[in-house]
Amino acid sequence: MLGFCIVAPLGDAVAKMLSGSVGIVQLVLVRFTVQVFLLAPFIWVTGRAWRMPAHSWHLVVLRTVLHVLGIGMMVSALAHLELADAVAIAFVMPFIMLFLGKLFLKEEVGARRILASIVGFGGTLLVIQPAFEDVGYWALLPVGVAINFAFFMLITRRIAKDVDPISMQAVSGGIAMLILVPIVIFGSFQTNVVGVDLGWRDLGAFSWGLLVLLGIFGTVAHLLMTWSLRYAPSATLAPMQYLEIPFATAFGFLLFGDFPDDMALLGIAMTIASGLYILVREEKLRRIQAIETPAE
Repeated sequence: MLGFCIVAPLGDAVAKMLSGSVGIVQLVLVRFTVQVFLLAPFIWVTGRAWRMPAHSWHLVVLRTVLHVLGIGMMVSALAHLELADAVAIAFVMPFIMLFLGKLFLKEEVGARRILASIVGFGGTLLVIQPAFEDVGYWALLPVGVAINFAFFMLITRRIAKDVDPISMQAVSGGIAMLILVPIVIFGSFQTNVVGVDLGWRDLGAFSWGLLVLLGIFGTVAHLLMTWSLRYAPSATLAPMQYLEIPFATAFGFLLFGDFPDDMALLGIAMTIASGLYILVREEKLRRIQAIETPAE
């Protein structure tokens, strides 16, 4: 998960570099195409199966649809927001995951973690407020990303123990291509629908290089995330994702010269502190359960 927290904001930074020069659908299509071409050799060499378990197919398809929508929304947000702000606002997601884990996976979520989640959500609102003043309703788009990826991670958690991560990522890439190629073909006739750029643009070598790099970062990041969900509860891993925020802040400053204002920094600090508290609390409870549970 730590590796995911480093690689994911790097991918967001590359997406921000490409915003305005590449259509959203083209960007997402190339990102998933790179994923398929990266993972296909591993599938063939290691003898992994392209087929998913019959009981998991519908969840793999739904996960892919959520993944496509989530990336599209995040790229749209990055075109208008600073990198650190967009990532920080999206971090209402771990709070949502905490409650979804309790509702759907029957994971234990105590009163202290709920209180920490409320404090963290307040921190998120502090980040939204100045961003909303600057760019309007675009500042709310990362909240949609958060809700989307909360369900994405919930589904990933549900199937991670039954499906090989590399096979699932490769198959998901193929499903995404099947979804997006017809949209790009349609976009050759109608390039813009409800503000979404469906067209295919001619790009230079540098932009194509960034697109390939985005595909690599995205593939590696989500493989790391899937592996982490295979071995630990989502309620434990979700708070660790707060480490994305300082990395996103650093990348935003180094690459774009952006730095959050005082209110946003306070909100980010509250969000990180809440997440770290939940992480420490989870580890303490895990140790208590390990002591109380007799060995088989």
